[in-house]
Amino acid sequence: MKNTLTRLLLPTAAVAGSLALYALTPPARVVPDADNAGLKLPAGFGALVAAETGARARHLTVTPQGVVYVKLSRVKDGKGILTLHPTSTGKATIAGGFGGYGGTGMYNKDGYLYASSDEDVYRYKLDNKGEVTNPTQPEKIITGLINRKQHESKSVVLDNSGNIYVNVGAYSNSCQERDRRPGSMGMPNCPVLDSAGGIWQFKANKLNQKYGDGLRYATGLRNVVGLDWNQQDNKLFVMQHGRDQLHTLFPDKYTEKESAQFPAECMYALDKGDNAGWPYIYYNQEVNKKMMAPEYGGDGKKTVDDKYIDPAAAYPAHMAPNGLLFYTGSMFPEKYKNGAFIAFHGSWNRAPEPQKGYFVVFQPFKNGKPSGNWEVFADNFAGSPEKAASGRADHRPCGLAQGPDGSLYVSDDVKGTIYRIVYNKK
Repeated sequence: MKNTLTRLLLPTAAVAGSLALYALTPPARVVPDADNAGLKLPAGFGALVAAETGARARHLTVTPQGVVYVKLSRVKDGKGILTLHPTSTGKATIAGGFGGYGGTGMYNKDGYLYASSDEDVYRYKLDNKGEVTNPTQPEKIITGLINRKQHESKSVVLDNSGNIYVNVGAYSNSCQERDRRPGSMGMPNCPVLDSAGGIWQFKANKLNQKYGDGLRYATGLRNVVGLDWNQQDNKLFVMQHGRDQLHTLFPDKYTEKESAQFPAECMYALDKGDNAGWPYIYYNQEVNKKMMAPEYGGDGKKTVDDKYIDPAAAYPAHMAPNGLLFYTGSMFPEKYKNGAFIAFHGSWNRAPEPQKGYFVVFQPFKNGKPSGNWEVFADNFAGSPEKAASGRADHRPCGLAQGPDGSLYVSDDVKGTIYRIVYNKK
């Protein structure tokens, strides 16, 4: 029997009402595309192309009513945020857009939609249908964050106490006197850390905040794009993009192979005041030690003391973790509950080794902490192993979001495909 939503979504006048109905009576079973949208998934899972935006889709979020909001890295047709409405097939239609600025950050909580440009953070009021009420008049809650065109994206997440956390990436690879120049040593007391290279905390409901109104919550983080609040542990978790070019910058200390293998891409569980150590250290995932950076006297063998925090988990080098999501839904099997999904955007600098990433992985958690080995969950965004190895990926996963029914949404910032992954019990 057809869901009554099918009849309601077609007439324009009934769209608002249909959204409210969707929240109450979602489709009993979302049917995946015949080819699972080109993805390779574990048994029992399926995928469909929820929408094709034709734009560089970065982070995304789904309201409790099923409305999807997608942040674009660049404005398209005057819009930097797209609104997608659900349909009875499980796919979505692009209903419009707003926000004349590009960026990455996108999050919703407690009746507000939060979005970022590369310098500012805005919020929009959501009504009881999950629709933005003030698309042309957002509240600017944070302004004047540094943007020097390197690691400039500003990802955002909220806790349960009225605070918003913003990544301010370091405008440098490793804080050299001359950035990315062979042999150049590191600047003492790295000045980049004064205004970047960390996570800043602000109030979620206060307007026009600047650096002085916020708190540098954690430092020593080169660049964080994926971050999420772990509800089980009540703690901020982030994914760091590790440094580049160990061999290119210090060929007498590192081989090309070592440069492709190190450093790890790290997950950190952060408390206020934590220091993850960039630019002074990097993490070697093969020996599980913090290594002194060559710019500051390291040689690939020197380790450092416990002045800096250890990662909660570590992953292969250069895979670019752009999305992090703790799964709290009930659609997927129990093993996924409270675990983390990570979207690895894919590498560019592992040569002469094959490029790597372009997939979504699952990291099991237990009692709020990583437990057990990570596993590839959704693969073949690149289109083929050959395209992945060469770095010429058809699609690159970027943002992650959970739908009200527990399905997993994944954005692609190459062609703008929005994927939806579901589990259908046999």
